[in-house]
Amino acid sequence: MAAYFTVLCILLLQSLAVSSAVLAGLKNNHAARGNNGHYKAPSLQANVSSCDLFSGSWVRDESYPVYQSSCPIIDPEFNCQMYGRPDTDYLKYRWQPSNCQIPRFNGLYFAMKMRGKSIMFVGDSLGRNQWQSLVCMIATGLPATSPTQIIRGDPISTFKFLEYGVSVSFYRAPYLVDIESLGGQRVLKLDDIMGNAKAWMTADVLSFNTGHWWTHKGSLQGWDYMEADGSLYQDMDRLAALERGLRTWAKWVDSSVDPTRTKVFFQGISPTHYIPSDWNASTSKSCYGETTPMTGTGTTYPGQFPDQMKMLEMVVRSMNRSAYLLDITLLSALRKDAHPSIYSGDLTPEQRANPDHSADCSHWCLPGLPDTWNQLFYTALFFRH
Repeated sequence: MAAYFTVLCILLLQSLAVSSAVLAGLKNNHAARGNNGHYKAPSLQANVSSCDLFSGSWVRDESYPVYQSSCPIIDPEFNCQMYGRPDTDYLKYRWQPSNCQIPRFNGLYFAMKMRGKSIMFVGDSLGRNQWQSLVCMIATGLPATSPTQIIRGDPISTFKFLEYGVSVSFYRAPYLVDIESLGGQRVLKLDDIMGNAKAWMTADVLSFNTGHWWTHKGSLQGWDYMEADGSLYQDMDRLAALERGLRTWAKWVDSSVDPTRTKVFFQGISPTHYIPSDWNASTSKSCYGETTPMTGTGTTYPGQFPDQMKMLEMVVRSMNRSAYLLDITLLSALRKDAHPSIYSGDLTPEQRANPDHSADCSHWCLPGLPDTWNQLFYTALFFRH
């Protein structure tokens, strides 16, 4: 009976065809069983011109999270439950757009739709955060016996779902543009990207992110010189440097990516929560101890809207073959509760006792917020792109 039910589910999923008239359709698909015991196929509304995926609110949902912290690919710095986080309410929130329903993520459906194809996340550790989330979300929808393979490396790591021929990779390129060694010095080449991009050409879906590394200084800075127009600079305005790098990336997408074969996404700037006054708190200097999202409708940005995001929006709008901007910035800004804080791997007792200096309020717990990023990625990939 179980085998029959599995086959029936697969046939139902294979029969799901989305016409061009409703590609943008978004109606509830909670992968829930109906009264007859069968999975419900996604129901798509025909006219979603008014549907804004990224404006809405966080609502409590006891059916979350979609996977557990035992998912073996999660790095220690993201695995908050394994490293002692005492609360779990932050796992119980679902993003609800204001005027539409979005499909619940279905790992089996994802694997079948992407059969024989590859997805690659390119960027910094926030991209790695999302990559690991997506792998866990797909895996939880497949039988435990479905064969997988992981190949870890630098700059690229790949997780393969062998039964479906699906590969999900992360390519580490914090600036997207190239960094080369010149006389023992690291040179960030703002006008060059092909050193990295040659590894991206075969992917069927590309998702990019950058931003945080452009602001690092001192020992955290990832370069010694910047190069633009053949000249070397010890430093320059960081926002101007980001714009130059983004325009190099955009030019590469416009000239080198075949939009009939490859879908391109760019992840919005992931916000940090190091300024408690942004959410009217004054008791700490970090996100430590935060257990609930900010209240709000997701239409007003708490604190100062990131200049990096303004720049990214401008560059993406200027592209000939525009990438899909997965605008997670505002909805993520409401999640002051979703960071690892002091539950980020094996911190020392001294570090845990001093959260104002050791709390990680940049990355995100897994399970957690990046799962919502991937639900929106899933919606855009299959129902809107």
